[in-house]
Amino acid sequence: MHEIEPYYRWLQYYDSAQDVNSPYFGKEYNFETYSETIYGYYIDPSWDYIGSETLYIKILFIDYDNGYTVIELIGEWNDTLNNDIMHLKRNIIEHLMSFGVNKFILIGESIFNFHGAGDDYYEEWFDEVEDAGWIVAVNFPEFVKEEFSKYNIDSFINMGGHLDVMSWRTMQPKHFCLQVNNLIQKRLN
Repeated sequence: MHEIEPYYRWLQYYDSAQDVNSPYFGKEYNFETYSETIYGYYIDPSWDYIGSETLYIKILFIDYDNGYTVIELIGEWNDTLNNDIMHLKRNIIEHLMSFGVNKFILIGESIFNFHGAGDDYYEEWFDEVEDAGWIVAVNFPEFVKEEFSKYNIDSFINMGGHLDVMSWRTMQPKHFCLQVNNLIQKRLN
């Protein structure tokens, strides 16, 4: 797992350690020491801690003017043991929402497992962004999407279809956010 890095080619457009509004503003990354682990496996030092032992993130991009953020995730999303959604919602999402972010794109290619426990935090998050925003899951593994469905989380997070075939790494971040927005608007209409 230590070889899985968050996507870094957008650093020229956004760096959460340089953003005064970011929960990671001023963070210094030590690339000589691997200290964070998920189930005893070291992960790349670029990943950011959210309060969970099993789920880490990287905020790849924020557009405050239009309310977009792109967040890449790694690990096991475990609401049963670690209440990961609570950590994500309270420590990251609510912080970003206080700065006007209401459109959330979650990249889940490095989510290896999901254990659900309910949909309360998901419903709360959905209700808080419902009027002008949305939550989207892009490229989550099929078995994770099935588990989301089992726990009714797919009622609050848009996923599947064209959202899973996007070559997001080939796009500039603003173009990617606009393309996701266009897909969501088509679904809503």
